[in-house]
Amino acid sequence: MGYAVVLGEALMDLLETERDGEVSYRQAIGGAPLNVAVGVTRLGGHAEYVGTLGGDALGDRIAAFLRTGGVGVRGVRRVPVPTTLALTTFDGAEPTFTFYGEPPSYALLGPGDLDTGLIAGAAVLYAGSIALLREPFRAAARAAWATPGPIRVFDPNVRPTLLPGPDAVASLVELAEEFIATADLVKLSAADAQLLYDGCGPAEAAERIRRLGAAAVVVTAGARGAHVATADGATTLPAPAVSAVDATGAGDSVMAALVWRLLTEGPPADLAAWQRHVRFALAVAGLVCERPGGAVAMPTADELTRRWGDLP
Repeated sequence: MGYAVVLGEALMDLLETERDGEVSYRQAIGGAPLNVAVGVTRLGGHAEYVGTLGGDALGDRIAAFLRTGGVGVRGVRRVPVPTTLALTTFDGAEPTFTFYGEPPSYALLGPGDLDTGLIAGAAVLYAGSIALLREPFRAAARAAWATPGPIRVFDPNVRPTLLPGPDAVASLVELAEEFIATADLVKLSAADAQLLYDGCGPAEAAERIRRLGAAAVVVTAGARGAHVATADGATTLPAPAVSAVDATGAGDSVMAALVWRLLTEGPPADLAAWQRHVRFALAVAGLVCERPGGAVAMPTADELTRRWGDLP
């Protein structure tokens, strides 16, 4: 089995909760790409996280969490700024994020910081999420994406609080489509699709993205499951029934599960094979939703078996 290189942000989530009748905040290590790297590793794969971590105590905690969790850190660089905070509030189980910290500690990786050998040797390369909104990280991601060899997977992971108006949304669409055009897999949420493509539903957005060049598209829709589109067809798959307590990281766990399947089995040959992978990914996400979210919610293979039995 090869390894995945995961480029993007790592930060500290402050998750809103209630204690003794008062609002308080639970600290949790997060960032969509970090969650993906942790998710791949916990399923039994090898993931190398590539990005920048703040030079403070919170950055130390994130670095230690990655190392003790078995995530590769050859591509990590420490930077002399405070760790970015993401204040997370909830509408039911669904999170909303507000970010604090300037410059963002997660976006200071430049092209010259990349370990080109690490990227060229990867079986899968992940890029996307909010780090792409800032330089110099955007230039680093473009340089990595241009490296021949790896299976390329992309997730825009849209955060509306970082998009102050229509011009910002249009710029993100242009940037996302640059990566989509050469992606082997694009994973996004139904909310992402609505914002990027004028209210499009999952099926319409998936077909639009596939026509831009993506080989396969998966649009997650929470409890409604996921829509998957490939060159030989499209279908919508139901999500397993769960008692959700926190959806933080659920979409990231779908990506982690798909990356793990790409590492273990290679690119699926047809829609039927993609359906099998997406069903597996939805089971992973269902388990994540049943416990407090963030990177710590990413399950192991044994935990999946205990919850769902043998998965195809």
